[in-house]
Amino acid sequence: MSTIRIVQGTGEAPTAMASYDAALAAAGVENYNLVSVSSVIPADVPVEDVGTAPELGPAGERLTVVEACATTAGPGQVSAALAWSSADDSGPGLFYEVAGETDPEDVENRVLKGLAAGQDLREWSFGEPRVAIEHSQSESGVYTTSLVLAVYGESEPIC
Repeated sequence: MSTIRIVQGTGEAPTAMASYDAALAAAGVENYNLVSVSSVIPADVPVEDVGTAPELGPAGERLTVVEACATTAGPGQVSAALAWSSADDSGPGLFYEVAGETDPEDVENRVLKGLAAGQDLREWSFGEPRVAIEHSQSESGVYTTSLVLAVYGESEPIC
């Protein structure tokens, strides 16, 4: 059985892409090619909030993720939130993500509303929601990225 790990990070740099790369490094996934998927958690797969990813395989391989990510050119602030809940009976679950140039309370409120709306579309019974939030203030002249990722399993060869 594989594990989904929740990781998060913030990065600052002179360009938007470099700040994104720095945020990936803070989360421990800078050496992988990320493939985004929609937000369904497979049945019987545990979700662990680990903060920083462990070694997940060789550099350059593919990682499947659900991503909440925001970047700003300072001054300003960025917040990213990922909420999740699995079915009570070890069935499937959902992730929802929200990110923007806003405060952590705003993204938390919006991500929980989104998760509740997604739950209403399904006939599953869900456990209590969990939320991971990454927030940062950005100084003038600096790009800042905050992100939260749900990383599915370990890396896989890309070719």
